Amino acid sequence: MSNRTISGILSVMGGKVGVLLIGVVTTPLLVRILGSADYGDYGFLLSMFAVITTFAHAGISAGIRKYIAEERNQQGWKEHVFAFYTQLALGFAALGGLCLILFGMLGPVKQLFGDGFSLYFVLLAAMLVANQLFYISRHTLMGLHFEQYSESLSMLQTFLLGAFGLSLAYVGFGVAGVLSGTALAYLVCAVGATWILRTRIDLTAVFRSVPTAFPKRDLFNFNVYNTVFVLLTVSLYNVDLLLLQPMVGSHETGLYKSALVIAEFLWLVPTAVQIVFIHSSSEMWSREAHEEITSMASKATRYTLVFTTLLLLGIAALATPFMQLYFGAEFGDAVTPLLLLLPGVLGFAVARPIYAIGIGDGKFRQLIAATGTAAVINLVLNLLLIPQYGMAGAAIATSIGYGLMVFLHYLAARRIGYNPFQDLRSVRVGITASLAAPVIFGLSYAIDSGIISLILVPPVGFIVYSKIAFWTNAITADEILPFLDQIPDPFSIWATKIITAIS
Repeated sequence: MSNRTISGILSVMGGKVGVLLIGVVTTPLLVRILGSADYGDYGFLLSMFAVITTFAHAGISAGIRKYIAEERNQQGWKEHVFAFYTQLALGFAALGGLCLILFGMLGPVKQLFGDGFSLYFVLLAAMLVANQLFYISRHTLMGLHFEQYSESLSMLQTFLLGAFGLSLAYVGFGVAGVLSGTALAYLVCAVGATWILRTRIDLTAVFRSVPTAFPKRDLFNFNVYNTVFVLLTVSLYNVDLLLLQPMVGSHETGLYKSALVIAEFLWLVPTAVQIVFIHSSSEMWSREAHEEITSMASKATRYTLVFTTLLLLGIAALATPFMQLYFGAEFGDAVTPLLLLLPGVLGFAVARPIYAIGIGDGKFRQLIAATGTAAVINLVLNLLLIPQYGMAGAAIATSIGYGLMVFLHYLAARRIGYNPFQDLRSVRVGITASLAAPVIFGLSYAIDSGIISLILVPPVGFIVYSKIAFWTNAITADEILPFLDQIPDPFSIWATKIITAIS
């Protein structure tokens, strides 16, 4: 991988870590302020918002990162890409916001979901418009390889969401306050991103029509296919919540939502790799550098598997004390769905870098077939298992749907023309996990205090797992050091010394 790709991944990952740390602080506060029932309604609204924004975003993030990163001979190419996608994004946001307001004010919302949801839908409309403004400006920065700015703004948005949303919820506005705070946070960060862009691209291009020679049809077709793909992907991690709320109620939905929040910690690194690989691999595909693509894909897949397996072992070993200390004693029942979700979440994590490279080539037929198969199986299993087993049934169904993604997208990748498993070293990774698991779980079990186990198990588990990983050659120190070189000093020096000592 090139230094620019590594730098981009670390910038995005740093942003994700920042967002995660802010969420670690704000989420338990939000749960305690809202209570499990209102938190369940909030989780339901977020899942609905995720589906709505899939249509409003219309694949724009991948499109703008792919095309604005390309070097074409057409004069003003980057400005035209920015103008095309901004005009498209604002049009979709206006239409979606209007539909939400009309449905919230005139539709049977109260009868379907309960009191207060009419207001929630109006606030979702405000969130949608503000989100779209931030969305287009942030991903433009990313496509121009200014990930350090885009991810800093992402962290700021999460911080402001917590500051505004928690404050409004605390003073008595509840879920409506959190939604209002979210909309305001998006708007502030959209202004900030636009301010940064003003010296890097001609923003006035938005108010002009793109030239007739501009390949609007190609970009639009890319977005249509990508929207279908993203909708199927989003359904995988939202259909369970959307079905749980009307089937089993807000309380159990709130417990399940908390399990999802913890399980999705595993997606920290894979999501960063996925985001950067779309615009990084696009340039490689344009050169038809198939061997380079396979090398990058196989290494990224192995790195993702090694790191995510470490996180899985830690979360599984500390599930009970973490859930009870983080969310509260009443969320102890969420441990079971969390453990059931983890295997599938690992599979989905490994699949993310694989399909990101396919998006970079624009080969959506194979990607849609793979994701669509997993999504249909996920939906059917949720419909079958939730009525009988509640949130445990949702976790089993979702875990199976998630897990299928890695196998289906491996097949899709081979059809597209690259092999993400060429250097997977799955046996060595399996041996590493098998040898490290007894130490990590045994130490967690031996410590009676939940707080002490949360302090001691992660660093000890990291050292033991890393030592075994180097011994089995699942990963080598030479492969890690280029990433550490991109970290600012003195953190780079400290991290390099730690890895050198362990290896």
